[in-house]
Amino acid sequence: MALNFETLKATLVLYGLNATFAVLLLVLGWCASAIAQRFVLRVLTATHRLDALVRVFLSSLARYAVLDVVGIAVLQLFGIQTASLVAVLGATSLAIGLALQGTLSNLAAGVKLLLFRPFRINDDVEVAGKAGKVQTLSLFMTELITSDNTQILLPNGSVWGSAIINHSTYPGTGEVKVSFPVRAGGPIERIGEQILKHLREDSRIAARPAPEVHVSKVVDISDAVRPIVELTVSAKAKPADADAVKHRLMDLVTTMLTDTGSARPERSRVAG
Repeated sequence: MALNFETLKATLVLYGLNATFAVLLLVLGWCASAIAQRFVLRVLTATHRLDALVRVFLSSLARYAVLDVVGIAVLQLFGIQTASLVAVLGATSLAIGLALQGTLSNLAAGVKLLLFRPFRINDDVEVAGKAGKVQTLSLFMTELITSDNTQILLPNGSVWGSAIINHSTYPGTGEVKVSFPVRAGGPIERIGEQILKHLREDSRIAARPAPEVHVSKVVDISDAVRPIVELTVSAKAKPADADAVKHRLMDLVTTMLTDTGSARPERSRVAG
């Protein structure tokens, strides 16, 4: 059978043009999806009625919707009938579902996180053994950022399936209180001044109410000249920072007591 070069040439030209148009359509579609995402996000932000997490989620849905339309248009450009694809996808849906059940579970978990909203953008949370501040919630992933600017990406399935500790749900301050024995006299004043200076310089400590250092009780009066008293340090901090502040304060007090030797060895243990 003779090969018709004219027909072959026309076919190659046709498919070449279609391939070129497909590439251009994909590029334009990718740009259009990004524009649609920014537009939806800007519109939803202007309403001031939706949570930031909802706005980010819906804007990402708008982007994927544009990409889906572009994908269908590219298939039709090559003469592939999308109606037949529906039948094929229907026949293979079970296999696809089994192969992608982990991905689909993450998608379903993302929808549930969006609906029930156990946390919001910028909330301090502990989830799936990780702790950080919530940055974004996408279709499949939840992004956290730690205090040292380390990114943590968690699949939505693991986030929804684990205990979520949200330190930002009930705003307030956590109490930091440390008590320790010390001999009365000059050293106690210096210790109190140094502790107050440290607390005022710590940005994690709340300015109101102001930190306090006071004598809470008398421990031992066997030495009438320099009795041993209990010094109590109290301050307020964010609940997420309270433990770290307390540990830092206890280290400071221990170092100061060791340097000054102001408490008897058997009583120099710091009490939290």
